[in-house]
Amino acid sequence: MPPSDARHSPGGGRRAARRADRAARRAAAQSDSGRRRRWPRRVALGALALVLVGTGVVVSGVADPVLAPVADPLTQAAQDALDGLSDATSSTSGTTRETDPALVEAPSGLDLATPTPAAAAAEAATSSALSRSAVRAVLRKALKANALGGHVSAAVADLDGDLVLDTGGAAIPASTTKLLTSAAALETVGAGTTFATTTVRQGRTVVLVGGGDPFLASSPTSDDTWPARADVTTLARRTAAALVEQLADAPAKQRRLRVAYDDSLFSGPAFNTSWPASYRGEVAPPTSALWVDEGTDLDGSGDYSSTPAADAASVFDSALAAALAQQAKRTGVTVTLVGTTSRTTASASATDLAAVHSATVAQIVQQLLQVSDNNAAEVLLRQVGLATSGTGSTAAGLTGVRHLLRSLDVELPVRQLDGSGLSRRNRIDPATLVGLLAAAADSDDDSPLRGLFPGLPAAGSTGSLAYRFTDAPAAAVGHVRAKTGTLTNVTSLAGIALDRNGVPMVFALMADDVADADALTGREALDDAAAALAACACGVGASD
Repeated sequence: MPPSDARHSPGGGRRAARRADRAARRAAAQSDSGRRRRWPRRVALGALALVLVGTGVVVSGVADPVLAPVADPLTQAAQDALDGLSDATSSTSGTTRETDPALVEAPSGLDLATPTPAAAAAEAATSSALSRSAVRAVLRKALKANALGGHVSAAVADLDGDLVLDTGGAAIPASTTKLLTSAAALETVGAGTTFATTTVRQGRTVVLVGGGDPFLASSPTSDDTWPARADVTTLARRTAAALVEQLADAPAKQRRLRVAYDDSLFSGPAFNTSWPASYRGEVAPPTSALWVDEGTDLDGSGDYSSTPAADAASVFDSALAAALAQQAKRTGVTVTLVGTTSRTTASASATDLAAVHSATVAQIVQQLLQVSDNNAAEVLLRQVGLATSGTGSTAAGLTGVRHLLRSLDVELPVRQLDGSGLSRRNRIDPATLVGLLAAAADSDDDSPLRGLFPGLPAAGSTGSLAYRFTDAPAAAVGHVRAKTGTLTNVTSLAGIALDRNGVPMVFALMADDVADADALTGREALDDAAAALAACACGVGASD
């Protein structure tokens, strides 16, 4: 499958104007000695290159003081190297998920490339361009692998978004779709935004109000869980304390309360209409503004509940009853719960009781990209809808994604029907993913879009790539960081890579006609293609 001619740059007119302006400023900045000054924004792009070369990790700058520096073994060195160059916004280590970077140490005995000094990396990102012929040459054979099937699409561009390869057209993107959802959440909802789960009292009813926290837990998690989870048990304890304070002097009758729940923040179909019915229970829960433990069933089976909001209310009701009993022993004020939980809509005039807050959007995005969390992606898509139109539906969220892409001059998806990529009816051109990644890399240092990069799994080391690239050339480890995508007969990768000379590039590789028998070998073939980009000398003039 020979690569086709590259189409227009996904950046469009405004990005072209910015590039021309930067070129003029760089020319004007030449000193008498001929040495080029490094503009601050381009230094940050050099930092992307630096941390990939040395550690396999991209750290980028989204100004959010809530986020602590990265502390896991892979990323700490990157953080140290970036001190003084850009603001880092990654996470503290430790999570209960099996593939979190904090639980996956860097493989021993790696022959990693010598880390590029900060100044050299910054200069490389400022001045290096990609060779179209070199990129095509290294991918031509890799993308012809029989295991990839009959439809393979690929796009590669420099960090300015100039395409040097764009072939194959739109394909089923699988979980690389999460890049679009995550970017929209960072930009429109806000990287530092948190979601509150609250309780209010209206009359003799305590209402648990869902705020669309994708990681709300049923009970407190361990201290090293990352990102930190809010939970309804803690909320119940705070609610009990507030009730005792508010009702201490009330008649006994007014201290007999019912529990209800409000999950009305989100609207539209709770289960995506483009998903097969077989997904229910096993693959995904109904998306809800109120759930605990991502909608898993309370019976411990590991399946997803068909009533996640009611289940969350049940957990809260039990925790509140226990907390009220403790308060009665401590204060002598008895508040009791009667009846069963029911669904309601909280009144605007209800009395506030208590609240717990989620991790920041930047932290949620990092986690969902690392482990490819479908449920969190669907919740964030609805949060995008709320932020952009006031409607928490899938349709509103998708409109918000498209508006963001238009504002970035990025090619729109041919068809996007969900936030996670579970739908087999999605069709996205690899140039769309490359355009988005380039726009994020080319954005200002404090742009929320920079929050995409900390979440990209590192080849052979972290997240959903922790156990991949094992048979790929060693050059890929420490040089490729990408979002994975996997469905039956579909495999995809989209991210950022450095060639062997430290030249950065963004890429998207997609195959959606992989035979069942070739599922693993097809995935390995795509890993090999990404590794080929890391092993090549793809800069202009490097191989000429």
